[in-house]
Amino acid sequence: MILKIVKYPDPVLLKPGEPVTEFNDELRKLVADMFETTYVSEGIGLAAPQVGVSKRLAVIDVSQGKDPNERLALINPEIILHEGKQYEMEGCLSFPEIFEKVQRAATVRVRAQDEYGNWFERDGENLLSRCLQHEIDHVDGTVFLFRMSALKRNMCLRKIHKLQSAGEW
Repeated sequence: MILKIVKYPDPVLLKPGEPVTEFNDELRKLVADMFETTYVSEGIGLAAPQVGVSKRLAVIDVSQGKDPNERLALINPEIILHEGKQYEMEGCLSFPEIFEKVQRAATVRVRAQDEYGNWFERDGENLLSRCLQHEIDHVDGTVFLFRMSALKRNMCLRKIHKLQSAGEW
């Protein structure tokens, strides 16, 4: 099922998600629906708060559905190691039409649970590193707007306001 993606400044995007404690069919259905929504939206990642669910859950597939081995469901994720820096363009499904450069760690190691509750660690670099950090920010209640410089953030906020005024947001 395709889920509705909420847009900034919806309050669910700005508060930390609750830890996931039940690993059941309902959770696995949400994970499947989030992957489907990500693919239809032509994204590479989606966090539960972006679909109005205040939980510590995100899905990532940098292959955009082309390689099943790239699918990652991250439940109760945390970054346990980060190294280096990268400054690259990012977008966000909750910020349509907004793309800006954001500084992130070049490589990260994430610890999370899968949809069955099993703990695992995953390393990421380059695009995967950025995506992991971006989606974990979402479950922490942080949006990429607040990773930009004040000047870029203000420009984006003006663009959002203009789109809202035109009824396009």
